[in-house]
Amino acid sequence: MSDKAGFDQPADGHPISTSLIHHPYRPPAGFDAPMPGVHKASTVIFPSVSAMRRHTWKDKSGYTYGLHGTPTTFTLEERLATLEGARYVQLAPSGLAGIAMVNVAFLKQGDEVLLPDNVYGPNKELARHELAAWGITSRTYDPLDPASLAAQINERTRLVWLEAAGSVTLEFPDLLGLIRAARQQPNAVIALDNTWGAGLAFKPFALPEGLSVDVSLHALTKYPSGGGDVLMGSVSTVDPALHLKVQNAHMRLGFGVGGNDVELVLRGLPSLPLRYAAHDASTRQLAAWLATRPEFAQVLHPALPTSPGHAYWAQVSQAAAGLVSVVVGERYSQAQVDAFVDALKLFKIGYSWGGPISLVMPYELLHMRSLQVSYKGTVVRFAVGLEAVDDLIADCTQALRALG
Repeated sequence: MSDKAGFDQPADGHPISTSLIHHPYRPPAGFDAPMPGVHKASTVIFPSVSAMRRHTWKDKSGYTYGLHGTPTTFTLEERLATLEGARYVQLAPSGLAGIAMVNVAFLKQGDEVLLPDNVYGPNKELARHELAAWGITSRTYDPLDPASLAAQINERTRLVWLEAAGSVTLEFPDLLGLIRAARQQPNAVIALDNTWGAGLAFKPFALPEGLSVDVSLHALTKYPSGGGDVLMGSVSTVDPALHLKVQNAHMRLGFGVGGNDVELVLRGLPSLPLRYAAHDASTRQLAAWLATRPEFAQVLHPALPTSPGHAYWAQVSQAAAGLVSVVVGERYSQAQVDAFVDALKLFKIGYSWGGPISLVMPYELLHMRSLQVSYKGTVVRFAVGLEAVDDLIADCTQALRALG
């Protein structure tokens, strides 16, 4: 019978366990390939105590701990800065985590945050619950009316959220007018949810008339990933002082992203412009067809002249992403609308967007809006994937029979 010590026989003067962990081999430098290497770490090893004390992660000059960055995450952040026209980027575990990071960075007890009424729902819920519990108030404004924002902004306002286009109903806001109104309060940070634009439809830090937002939030879960299999977000800035606040919030919240997820987003970025253009082209064709159908009281898509905010969209962009919503006529019941959605075959029922598979989701706006809802009927949002658009139109055609 083998001696127990036989499993860990000495090698080069050390037991195998020690030799395997502290092996002297190091691969030669200079390896290069189309995709960056994936570095995964919690612990980062320093060559000396003095080096440990010199290293800092905030300016990307060194590495200190896995949460604070690796060569892989730094690479993605720099490429995203190029995409959005920013100087600084901080990654987050999801788009909503990025929203939370912005709120934590710029708000404290006694402050106020203003949100467009058509903002991404979880952002509004975060304000109503967690922020309210921390003594931070929130109010909503009409994104199509800068006067609505101007009337509410005050000396307590420290953060103004913008979203282009609006969540679910895709109204395109008067971005330029809203920014001018928000600048009435010099202490307020202007943050834009730029997920729909993806850094391609317009540059948030270089808008017409010399206008700019302060912070751009991007759910990388959507178009940059492109596969429907990654959760990640980013917060971009051009101002070093604002970026430092975001970094500190990131550190104190303990946010981190996995190296393999970063790898997937890095792999998706080179094809982002091609995929975004394909989503855009197919969605415009689908939107035009939907507008011919009598079952729909309204088709919501920024490039359609009849869609709310179309003129504001034309001021800043020529691209229109891959989302289109319809307002199903009031004569149809909720059960009939649900039957239509269930009857779709290529469009799968699911949240999110930006991947290869087309998605669909019905919404009840009365539970999502604070201001008066002008849409009469149920809203159904389509997220157009990369299938042939004629097949998607055929799918909608056969499913409409379920409306009765």
